[in-house]
Amino acid sequence: MSMGVDWDRIRRERGRLVILKALAEQLNGTLDSSMIEEIMPIFAIRETRQWVHEQMEYLAQHNAVKLTTAGTVMIATLKIRGRRHLTLDEAIDGVTRPSDPGV
Repeated sequence: MSMGVDWDRIRRERGRLVILKALAEQLNGTLDSSMIEEIMPIFAIRETRQWVHEQMEYLAQHNAVKLTTAGTVMIATLKIRGRRHLTLDEAIDGVTRPSDPGV
């Protein structure tokens, strides 16, 4: 029975938010895809590295992160637009909005 909910879209949008939050927690705002892949299951998102790369590429296309490739991993660095999404100063389409800490 389907409830008409696009769970794949919701998982992608939440995964992108998890990536931005993980980057924001780093002193230099940078993580590689293997580290991000290890973080995802904490949030009940179990996907392949390819899936993680696709979400990182989406964030790069929306100017939220800068990507660098090193062998088989991608390295993401948080950009101003990504940080502004996390502080609720800007919304990036296709990325879940973070909870408002004031609520």
